[in-house]
Amino acid sequence: MAASGTLPQEGLSRKSPFSKRGILTLTGFGIKIRMQSGHLEIEDGIGPERRTIRLARIGHGLKRLVCISEDGFATLGALKWLADVGASLVMLNRTGKVLFVTGPTASIDVRLRRAQALANSSGAALRIARELIDQKLAGQGQVARQKLHAVECAERIHCYRSELAEADTLERVRLIESRAAAAYWSAWRTLPIIFPRKDQRRTPAHWRVFGTRVSPLTGSPRLAVNPPNAILNYLYSLLESESCLASACLGLDSGMGVLHVDTKARDSLACDLMEPVRPQVDAFLLDWIMREPLKREWLLEQSDGNCRLMAPFAARLSETAPMWGHAVAPFAEWVSRAFWSSSAKLTRESAPPTRLTQRTKRELTGAPSLPSPIKVPRRDNLCRGCGKTIQDGSTNCATCAVGDATKNMLDAARIGRQIAKSPESRLKQANTQRKNAFAQHAWKSSDQPAWLTEKFYSENVQPVLAAMSASTIARRISVSRCYAGRIREGYRPHPRHWRALAALANLSPS
Repeated sequence: MAASGTLPQEGLSRKSPFSKRGILTLTGFGIKIRMQSGHLEIEDGIGPERRTIRLARIGHGLKRLVCISEDGFATLGALKWLADVGASLVMLNRTGKVLFVTGPTASIDVRLRRAQALANSSGAALRIARELIDQKLAGQGQVARQKLHAVECAERIHCYRSELAEADTLERVRLIESRAAAAYWSAWRTLPIIFPRKDQRRTPAHWRVFGTRVSPLTGSPRLAVNPPNAILNYLYSLLESESCLASACLGLDSGMGVLHVDTKARDSLACDLMEPVRPQVDAFLLDWIMREPLKREWLLEQSDGNCRLMAPFAARLSETAPMWGHAVAPFAEWVSRAFWSSSAKLTRESAPPTRLTQRTKRELTGAPSLPSPIKVPRRDNLCRGCGKTIQDGSTNCATCAVGDATKNMLDAARIGRQIAKSPESRLKQANTQRKNAFAQHAWKSSDQPAWLTEKFYSENVQPVLAAMSASTIARRISVSRCYAGRIREGYRPHPRHWRALAALANLSPS
């Protein structure tokens, strides 16, 4: 995710510096987020790609400000501006770790926080952990069965999922989840990664397969060494930031989790909320890498082998943040209500509001309980040869299609020659030649009508056959299309075929 000094920002409209989804990604060094004359002024980029953006309070359309850098500043006035307009600020470092998240928050209900803190003793922690992991394993099984076509892996995940009901401790839930994860990621190992042909010479061999989720640099998924794992890490970081925003909006403590143990500088509850949504992120990545190639210019390999995403590519991936926020919202609200119901005193009062999905209001008005899903951002269709953007439905541009067609014809000719020399083909050819030889010896010139002479055939039958298709001639006299094509071009066949061809030409002595 290092900033790019040579590549322009992609996916940005001319009228607005960010996408229609309201996502603005900042990269480079010396990033400045400050107020100027009542406007939010943002400066980022490197060298000639340095840019300055000014946003007014009205009509700006900003929803998420994603900053992939550790160099620069944001003033208090700028943070207040973001809070006033309801926009969120997410700060990631160059390895994809979430450093800072801020956004719209609700007033804290200390009773809900107290119920969250007592979740282990009240039994709510175990119930929540089992439900979140159950949803995660259900999603992983669906991805393994429908996307990866790994039926055996899906059955193993289903067996682990069935053990969750009997898990009576959080340690047991974590063990089941880890075993299912091992089975799940084993089905990804041999997944091929596509690059355009022009980039394959500059692409390391271990980049062309998914491999393992564990990086050899850290012994964990951090610091991935190939593109698919680096993309997955970045998408998970976006999901984690959306989980933090969801928990803050509901008045929960994002650092006090139930499944993930307490760790310094980690939002454990946000990591818990991520679990059931991770399979959706996996499915998104699968659809991408199985249908479209990855371009070499989107990626950077550092001296230690760590694979990073270039700034334009990271900006495009940031546009998926609203999808993950939409997906995590119902789980966050369910966890909030589970904490609330775990307290005997709070059960007599109304449940916490559903600020993320507006589910309570929707049910009262008769609308669907959940809002309609957000559409997946459109991905450019890339040529398999040169990586150029082409129309949907095509696999190659016009230039590369010519080369592929030539190669396919040569391959087809080579395969045809091999098949023609096989014992089965030689036996079939011998039987056909034997059949034709018997027919020629059995034919007698006295059987030919007197009017069907060589002159009559050349002057009357042949011109009519020239206007017919080779398939029609081949079916009438039971010959190959190649031989029928020669007859159509003027070749004179054996006289035993003249009568059938004259009848095909609808000719008679009259």
